[in-house]
Amino acid sequence: MNNPTRGPTSKSSDKESLAIETARLASLIHAQVPYDGTYRQCIPGLSVSRYSQVNENDVKSFDSPSMLIIAQGAKTLTVGQEVYQFHQAQILMLPVALPIALKVTQASKFEPYLSVKLVLDPQKIAELALRVYPKGVPAVKKWSAGYVLDADTEMISAATRLVKCLANTSDAELLGPLAMDEVLIRILRSPIGSRIAELGFAGSEAHRVTRAITWLRNHYPYPMKVADLADMVHMSESTFRVHFKSITSMSPLQYQKALRLHEARRLMLSESMDATTACYQVGYVSPSQFSRDYSRFFGSPPRRDVVGVRQQVTNGLDLPLE
Repeated sequence: MNNPTRGPTSKSSDKESLAIETARLASLIHAQVPYDGTYRQCIPGLSVSRYSQVNENDVKSFDSPSMLIIAQGAKTLTVGQEVYQFHQAQILMLPVALPIALKVTQASKFEPYLSVKLVLDPQKIAELALRVYPKGVPAVKKWSAGYVLDADTEMISAATRLVKCLANTSDAELLGPLAMDEVLIRILRSPIGSRIAELGFAGSEAHRVTRAITWLRNHYPYPMKVADLADMVHMSESTFRVHFKSITSMSPLQYQKALRLHEARRLMLSESMDATTACYQVGYVSPSQFSRDYSRFFGSPPRRDVVGVRQQVTNGLDLPLE
């Protein structure tokens, strides 16, 4: 016989446990990063962030395959034409390296935005996926550039244990990798787990697209034909175009252009390179076309954009340049 009070009571208890554990995670992050910014930690692949004000404009970056767990506040991320909104006790997954636009949408001095980020290692994902899916990964019918899902108490607790390791050097060295594995295993067991697992298995369509992405990232300055890229990963051009866009939310040529523009921006900011030299360095043959593309992508011509970014850095705003 069913107990009519069990369902609501259980749900209320689950929400309370999740809220308590999320607050605990937020407290640990807050203690780890007393100032605004994103900080890499001693555990490889782990970083934590704190921001005490919202962004007026999108901050453009090029992100690695990663998993972001929000402990406090909210953020919006744009990839191509897709927009993802996520907030406290939610997880954002980016399965492949992508050009993104980020904006903190909920933060204040007293309740700053706080998050934990894990960079995904394809080899580690493949290793753990074999244990999570010993009979094979379920077929993936639909792909997306990103995924947002609600975290449960167990996932937040795993992230809490991971961040807690940072307080002790010995724990970070010995227990950190184990805590990292637990977080990854839990995401592999989640509703989007099969999509993450697919990326680690050679021969899968998702893995072929990631191979093409790796090639583009290593050869972005050079001319590229989509047909040649498709042939390299043993797919027909039409199939390759469909899968590439479903996984990245952009075409191969759009992806290559984003790579070139981000690298040009990095060269101008980090190496004080002038716009014309940076233009040729990343593969453009026309400075005027470079300037038009740059203005559309970043919102300002190269010189003005670089001056603006440097001014924001001088004023204490943290901007990701990778």
